[in-house]
Amino acid sequence: MASDPDLKRKVRSDYINRRMTIATISQVRGVSQATISRWKKSAKSDGDNWDMLRSASIIAGEGIETVVSTVVEDFMIMAEAVLEEIKHGELSVADKVKHLVAIADAMTKMTSSAGKLAPTISEMGVAQDVMRHLLEFVREEFPHHAGVILEIIEPFGERLAGLYHS
Repeated sequence: MASDPDLKRKVRSDYINRRMTIATISQVRGVSQATISRWKKSAKSDGDNWDMLRSASIIAGEGIETVVSTVVEDFMIMAEAVLEEIKHGELSVADKVKHLVAIADAMTKMTSSAGKLAPTISEMGVAQDVMRHLLEFVREEFPHHAGVILEIIEPFGERLAGLYHS
């Protein structure tokens, strides 16, 4: 089964065109994650780069904003994992500081690049941040208006999402 060319084509298509994760494909197709990873690595060495084709498929179908959003999301997940290791790991204080500085630098560069490549994602992030600060302000300074502002913010958030949808 693991050498079935038709199965390999289906796995490749699931990864590139349907953007399924290797773990999901493994469950759906009944092929181990290790086998799929080997197929992917072997294909890349033969000039068939599944990751590059996957990105090209996303750009062609949904645009650069989707690719940037996915990359930023993956980066944030990895950054969270590193932060957890910094908090709970066995690192020295000096190493913790070094890693925090590296994460901060990487995050600044990621944010800048994402904003340049996909400005609507950056604009939507700013809009969401402004809404969050407005809610905090009302809760602190005008708590008796909190219910009203929540009633207004929810439909306004939907309007913003429509305005900044790529």
